[in-house]
Amino acid sequence: MQARKFLFYTHALAGGGAERVFAILASEFARRGHETLFAVDFDAPENRDFLDPRVRLVTLPAGHLRAVVALARLMRAERPEASFSGIGVSNLKHVLAALLAGRQRRAILSYHGFFPSEPQFLSRLGNRLTPLLTRLCGRAVAVSDGLRAALVDAHGASPARTVRIYNPVDALDPPEGLSRAALAARPPVVLFVGRMAPDKDLGTLLAAFARLTHPEARLEIVGDGPERPHFEAEAARLGLGGRVRFLGYQRNPGPAYRGARVFALASRRESFGNVVAEALAHGLAVVSTASAGPSEILAGGRFGTLVPIGDAPALARALDAALADPGDPAPRMARAADFTVTRAADAYLALAETVIAEAEGPGASCGAEDAG
Repeated sequence: MQARKFLFYTHALAGGGAERVFAILASEFARRGHETLFAVDFDAPENRDFLDPRVRLVTLPAGHLRAVVALARLMRAERPEASFSGIGVSNLKHVLAALLAGRQRRAILSYHGFFPSEPQFLSRLGNRLTPLLTRLCGRAVAVSDGLRAALVDAHGASPARTVRIYNPVDALDPPEGLSRAALAARPPVVLFVGRMAPDKDLGTLLAAFARLTHPEARLEIVGDGPERPHFEAEAARLGLGGRVRFLGYQRNPGPAYRGARVFALASRRESFGNVVAEALAHGLAVVSTASAGPSEILAGGRFGTLVPIGDAPALARALDAALADPGDPAPRMARAADFTVTRAADAYLALAETVIAEAEGPGASCGAEDAG
């Protein structure tokens, strides 16, 4: 593939999964020799270290309108052959800037969550405009088949322009050659990694953990968020005491995966679930609620255990069983290879080539697409 110029845009390199995905993708593009720019609305440190030094970081002026104008100017000046955005408000601003720059058919939007998970006003507005935005842009990406179905069937996204590409997942230095016996010999640690937000339903996980029959089981919670004080109090109320550890946000949770026997997720809504793929890469037994993304990653239960959403007793039974016999890590680690950075970058670059060819093809625009 010839060297290209690409632009990525999202609100910031903050601590969310979508932001990390974009940093990983932009870095992989740069490592492959593509000139890569990354525009943000404001500086944030959490995922900054995932951005390769070869990626040129541009911070836009404060204020949504000023940011849109500045992004349009950047697109006109730099003329990226394709541009990418993620999350509702950034998708909206990206399309507006691309329209101002006459480069809307080179714009590739991406959707990383179900709409109820993005309650902010401009994100709600951008999501409500999905039927229009997905028809103005070059393509829109959904990170799972379940999310794509929701975008098309419930929210009017263009079926022809909306595709599914799974997230790139950094495996965070998984162990090599982990055996079934070695995994079973680990301390009986159940691990959760994620932001403490309503969709993660940490309350159900705590309620399930309180029901476990394994006398030495411990729960480690990696992550932070506005609900942390509530869940710390809930753990105390349930009498879990020293059996639950709140470890806070960790930029690299790899050591936590390498010390656990079982990974647990109790999400009510999960469009993909990077942490599920990370857990598989580490060979862990995975127990998850049957939300959309984890169900796809676990292939309907082939590579882990799925339980009904909100069912603490079922989650507890599955966790007890996984602690007693975490199973063979090898098939799970092989499954994780379907979600590598290399595979995702290949898919995004192939999509970009399609979008570029359409934008530059005969009759692709009425003269505005490549206007100065």
